[in-house]
Amino acid sequence: MLHFARWKVTLVLLVVIVGLLFSIPNLFSDQELQADYPSWLPNSKIVLGLDLQGGAHILMQVEKEGIIEDRLEILRGDVRSALREDKIGYTGLAARDGAVQVRIRDITQLDAAREKLQDLVQPVSTSLLTGGGAMETSLEVNDDGLMRLVLTEEGITSRVSNAVAQSVEVIRRRVDELGTTEPSIQREGEDRILVQVPGLQDPDRLKDILETTANLSFRMVDTSMAPETALQTRPPLDSEILYEADDPQNPTAQENRVPYLVKKRVLISGDELDDAQPTFDSRTNEPVVSFRFNTSGAKKFARVTEQNVGLPFAIVLDEEVISAPSIREPIRGGSGIISGSFTAESANDLAVLMRAGALPAKLTIVEERTVGPGLGADSIAAGEIAGIVGAFAVVIFMIIAYGLFGIFANIALAVNVCLLLGVLSFLGATLTLPGIAGIVLTVGMAVDANVLIFERIREENNYGRSTIAAIDAGYSRALGTILDANITTFIAAVILFSLGSGPVRGFAITLAVGIVTTVFSAFTFNRLIVATWIKYRRPSNLPI
Repeated sequence: MLHFARWKVTLVLLVVIVGLLFSIPNLFSDQELQADYPSWLPNSKIVLGLDLQGGAHILMQVEKEGIIEDRLEILRGDVRSALREDKIGYTGLAARDGAVQVRIRDITQLDAAREKLQDLVQPVSTSLLTGGGAMETSLEVNDDGLMRLVLTEEGITSRVSNAVAQSVEVIRRRVDELGTTEPSIQREGEDRILVQVPGLQDPDRLKDILETTANLSFRMVDTSMAPETALQTRPPLDSEILYEADDPQNPTAQENRVPYLVKKRVLISGDELDDAQPTFDSRTNEPVVSFRFNTSGAKKFARVTEQNVGLPFAIVLDEEVISAPSIREPIRGGSGIISGSFTAESANDLAVLMRAGALPAKLTIVEERTVGPGLGADSIAAGEIAGIVGAFAVVIFMIIAYGLFGIFANIALAVNVCLLLGVLSFLGATLTLPGIAGIVLTVGMAVDANVLIFERIREENNYGRSTIAAIDAGYSRALGTILDANITTFIAAVILFSLGSGPVRGFAITLAVGIVTTVFSAFTFNRLIVATWIKYRRPSNLPI
């Protein structure tokens, strides 16, 4: 056990050196790393969590009622189209109480209507939720001609689950576009999403971006009548009244917003956008948003502008008109500019929303919490004090209890902490206050392994073995106990990581990495130090 081949010595020292190189950047600030630290060396740092550097904590909930209403509206349109296709007379088509109902005028057409609407009864898209075979809607038919397409609980659950999964990805893209570091975006329960953004200085801006559905569409403005006339009478069936978006530079003008008569038909949707960037108008130097469509969107945009030269078209975001320019000439390049009452920040936010895409459902904030950087600094200071006091106590105890071997153990302990920080830096892990607790716990576990080894060496020496034989037997026979203790702890860390979330996972990651570095430093590296000492000193007495 005390013999190390040259390649083993090289490998152990290489691991230690690499660990030190990865841990060193944590001693410098970001500015110092960029200015003075060599770029060819590892420069990744441990990211501080929300509780250490402050930031925003927002818990959002998907509006289940909105999903149901949207789905019923789609079903109502499908029912209308299906009955009209076969020229089946109907009346009372409406969506209410979680169902779409319609009454067939001629009872003799009831069977034909049942067959037609049966095609709208679809299975749940995610069969894993119900084990397979569940239907999203059910069809109810009365003898008096009343037919109802009812949303099932399985169908609603499937729609909500899909909406949450899509919302997580959209939110992730939006938050990433803001340039934040290591945001945490995860699902909570059936219909909630937890967003944690460490180091964010403007939580209100984050809330505005997250709450915006960002359903973008391009539609034609209806010029058949004035918007004021449509407000006093009634707009055409294929048009609706929409108002201009709020002016961020003039919030008091909300009551005097300009109405637009806009056609309901969506010519191009936001899904066909390829890119959007904030920029400045070269003529007025005002902030604007430039956009570019993908191939299919560019073709549609060119066709629409060719057919409607001289007519205004509306750019609509969440049922508000951002801009309504007139088409002066066909636009065949697939790109354009959105102008309006933008600030530089609002133009950038709109570009972020356009790039990230629309949310499948409206989100409401059910809990929000802002952690100030001062509280995070206090947590870091408290963690540093706890770590320093604990490490100092351990160092003193090991020297008093085991003398020279205690010094060897302390050297291995310092290497252990450096390796732990290096691995966390390499993984880009987020360090939270529970993570600091995991590091402190690792220090204690590392010492525990050395105590087992040294006490076993003492026992072997008391049995009459020579110094070298006692040391060799101590390491050999303590290995099994060390592995048993650390493997069971590692299993507990894996369970915590699998079942926990947030800070619990942070603690589990730190603990698991600490176990691996502990076994390496307390057994392998410490044994290398002792073996080197024996090689050059040839001791006759045990210095414990």
